[in-house]
Amino acid sequence: MVIKIDKNTRARLLRTRLLAAMDLRGTSQSALARAAGVDRSTISQLLTDRAARLPNAQVVGECAAALGVSADWLLGLSDRPESAADLLATSFAMTKAQRALIDEQIFEWHREAAGYKIRHVPAGLPDMLKTHEVLRWEYRPHLGRTTEQAIGASEDRLNWMRGARSDYEIAVPLHELESFARGEGYYRGLPADLRRAQIDRFLALHDQLFPSLRLMLFDARRVFSAPVTVFGPMLAVFYLGQNYLAFRDTERVEAFTRHFDGLVREATVSDRDWPGHLATLRAEIT
Repeated sequence: MVIKIDKNTRARLLRTRLLAAMDLRGTSQSALARAAGVDRSTISQLLTDRAARLPNAQVVGECAAALGVSADWLLGLSDRPESAADLLATSFAMTKAQRALIDEQIFEWHREAAGYKIRHVPAGLPDMLKTHEVLRWEYRPHLGRTTEQAIGASEDRLNWMRGARSDYEIAVPLHELESFARGEGYYRGLPADLRRAQIDRFLALHDQLFPSLRLMLFDARRVFSAPVTVFGPMLAVFYLGQNYLAFRDTERVEAFTRHFDGLVREATVSDRDWPGHLATLRAEIT
C-alpha cells in the first residue's frame, strides 16, 4: 500500500536522505554539484531551504545517479536506497551450467539450503538417484574418462542428502519415466536390464528415504514446468541448458514455490502411488 505524505514532509525527507547519501559517499556539496551538472548554490538550497519546495526531476535524477542511490528513495517513494539495476543484480543472477555430474554451483546451493525443503523438477530423471550403469551410458559420450569421477561425485551428493536434514520433493513428467521404461526417445538404446535395475534402485531409495524423499509424476499435457529447483525460502533456480537463472527476491521465490505446489496438487501419480507405478512399468520391460 502506498502511503501518501505531504509536500513539507517529502521535502524534509529529501534533505535528510540527500545528506545521508553524501555522508556515506564522502561527497561534498561542490563535488555533488559538479557530478550532477548544477550550480553549487542549487545543492546548498536543497540542503538548507526549509520551505516545502522540491527540485525538478532532472536535478533529483542527476543527484541520485551521482550518489549511487535511487531517485525514488531520495523522494521517499521507496525504502530501498539501491538503484533498480543494483536491486536486480542482488535478486537475479545468471551462472554457467555444466553438462556434468560435478557441478559445484548446484552443490553449494544445496549446502546453503540445508534444513529447508527443496523442491525440484529435473531436466530428466534425477542424476543422484541413478545407477552407476545408467550414468555411464548417459554421460560417457560427453565426459569420457572423467565419468567415474562424476559418478563418485553423484554418490557424494546422495550421501550428503541423506544427512542434510532437508526434505526433498521431486516432480517428474509422467512421459519422462515412461519413455525411460520403454527405452524410447532420449533413452533409445538403453538396455532393458539397465532399465530394470534403475527402477529397482528407485524402489529401494523410496523404501529407505520416504518421507524425507518424495517423488511424484505430473502429466505435462495438463500442466507444464521447466526444470527448476526451489531451495527453501531463499532461492529459485531455472536450468536453461548452458546457464542457470537464479532468483533470490522473496516474491519470485514464493511464486515458484506455488508453481511447484501446483504440480504436486495436479500429480497423476502421487508420492504414495510411486512404488506401485514403478512396479507396473518394470513388469512391462521386455
